[in-house]
Amino acid sequence: MPTKSTACRVRSDLDIYRAANLLIERHEADAVVEAGRLVDLMLGRGDMEGRQVWLRIRRAIVQLQAVQTGPIH
Repeated sequence: MPTKSTACRVRSDLDIYRAANLLIERHEADAVVEAGRLVDLMLGRGDMEGRQVWLRIRRAIVQLQAVQTGPIH
């Protein structure tokens, strides 16, 4: 389970997309739901910085999954 110190270390766009890819690998179609759960968890803990990190990860998951399921040219 992520901790505040873990959330503080994840900051660069590269780290955000790496975390997003890990969640997609582990949770597949439910990755965005899991990221949302972690956003809520950080909010419940009063960890606003961690919440912002997980919001960024959730947005990255949405973008990555849109690319994967987008139209084939």
